[in-house]
Amino acid sequence: MQLFTRAGFARLYKRRRSYFAATDDPEIECMLIRAQEMARYVEHGALDAGLTGLDWVLESGLDVVKVSDLIYAKQSMGKVKWVLAVPEESVFQKPEDLKERS
Repeated sequence: MQLFTRAGFARLYKRRRSYFAATDDPEIECMLIRAQEMARYVEHGALDAGLTGLDWVLESGLDVVKVSDLIYAKQSMGKVKWVLAVPEESVFQKPEDLKERS
């Protein structure tokens, strides 16, 4: 969640034992779910966008569009790639679209 704050998005507050995070931006709603389930939520339209590992997107075989590679590593020197995925018909087609809509 600190990563989102450093990236310029609204401050996020995690509620204890909840899948939802609160934010100080009324236009952003967040849901914390397992990485391997993210593509399914996006493909089925339950979420507009999601961050997950490319491996989970590929393994799921679900129909989502990879918007951008996000390089990030928290606990090691090796970098990992995160993927921003949206349904094909989404108004969000690149990370900059998220900022333009705020």
